[in-house]
Amino acid sequence: MPTIVGRGLDRLATVRRVTRGIDRRTVVRAGIVAAVAYAAWLAIGAFGRPYNFFDMKIYHGAVVWWASGHELYEFVAPDTTLGFTYPPFAGLAMLPMAHLPVTLAGLVNAAVSIAALAVVLAALLRPIVDRLGWPLWYTVAIATPLAAAIEPTRETLGYGQVNLLLFALILADLVALRWRSRRGTHQAEGDGPLLRFIYGGAWAGVGIGLATAVKLTPALFIFYLMITRQWRVAWTAIGTAVGVTIGSFGIVGAESRDYFGSVLWQTERVGAADMTPNQSLAGLLARLYDSIETPGLLWLAFSVLVLALGLSRASNAHSDGDELTAFTLVGLTANVISPISWTHHLVWVIPAIIVLADAAIRRHEASRAPVGRSLSAPYGGPPGVSTLRPPIWYPTLTGFRHGFAAIGLYLLFLISPIWPYEHQLPEVSHYQDGLFGALMENSLALALILLVAALPWRPGAEPAFHTDRAARASMLYGRR
Repeated sequence: MPTIVGRGLDRLATVRRVTRGIDRRTVVRAGIVAAVAYAAWLAIGAFGRPYNFFDMKIYHGAVVWWASGHELYEFVAPDTTLGFTYPPFAGLAMLPMAHLPVTLAGLVNAAVSIAALAVVLAALLRPIVDRLGWPLWYTVAIATPLAAAIEPTRETLGYGQVNLLLFALILADLVALRWRSRRGTHQAEGDGPLLRFIYGGAWAGVGIGLATAVKLTPALFIFYLMITRQWRVAWTAIGTAVGVTIGSFGIVGAESRDYFGSVLWQTERVGAADMTPNQSLAGLLARLYDSIETPGLLWLAFSVLVLALGLSRASNAHSDGDELTAFTLVGLTANVISPISWTHHLVWVIPAIIVLADAAIRRHEASRAPVGRSLSAPYGGPPGVSTLRPPIWYPTLTGFRHGFAAIGLYLLFLISPIWPYEHQLPEVSHYQDGLFGALMENSLALALILLVAALPWRPGAEPAFHTDRAARASMLYGRR
């Protein structure tokens, strides 16, 4: 009996030694992360649709067909009219999955996409959590399942799409711009050429170029880089996209000629414009006109207007030192003006939510220590000193509208109210459920347009350069 008790005490001492270094706060945080992940899983089941890697089956079938000696763009998925719609470079990148079962290929894509999402969130949230003193791992661990639960992410994962990977490529260039703006703090004399290349951000533009070679809509980022005079990054992106495309011509010339000669212009390959999941401006107008086709001239006029608005606001955000918001505005603008923007394309709402939430926090922090303004003292105080003081409730409510917008935007894309009102012409009119039903069916598209027009930027929060203007803007921001 004493021997048994002694062994039990030894095991208990071992457990104590193992758990001695575990902080109780860490255990609580791990429990919160697990609860959030479970809640996100339940939300996907409640608000998502049945997912079976539908798009991945098309991609997988196409590359298997291609690997067996057939023409890539002649493939048509069984029981559908759908085929491979990406450029040949994308086909080459997907070719290795021809050796995997389709379900395994979908699971691998989902795992890699979630990892890419977590890395992107870590990059986007790092400046914010450093300022607030929050632990990065905890913040990212909560943000990742929350982001995975909303419409664009769950559709991307469930259908086996590549949007999160392209999203990560583009935002990798944002990280490169960030490092380039701080290269003086990273480059010590002992750093080798590789570290200087990495931390110097010389590779900025490669991600956008690769994304453009896979899908044409990221080319709008190149145009943005040009109008903001970020010439080196723009030329790097152009060189990467052109180099990869020319390389594809050299490897698979026949497929490249087919794609750029005919497939690229066959818009019917991707579906009708009025389909409910098409939440672009073109889809919005087609549904408002209750037509399968978009009214061309009207769409062109509004697209030019949205393009000018989005790029001008992105340029202003860049000038005021908020490159994240600038990138987000460009991505949202691309979603709006593209003829087809399925709901799984709308991943740019993720940084939009982050920007709105951070704007709310910054405004709230600034209101807690009001700075006197140089006024003419309307209530009899000495000149040059403000006697105006905000009401006692002012600090509590400052930033409320941005915080409310962030929560509302998240809930909109979590619930995704378009699906209960999904209609398909010519069988059912898009006005079958009245004006409210039409509003719900177009709610995501309307939110995108509103974000392009009204998403705030945070002066000095994410500069891609060092200028006095960004520093002054950051100081003024704290006084508002």
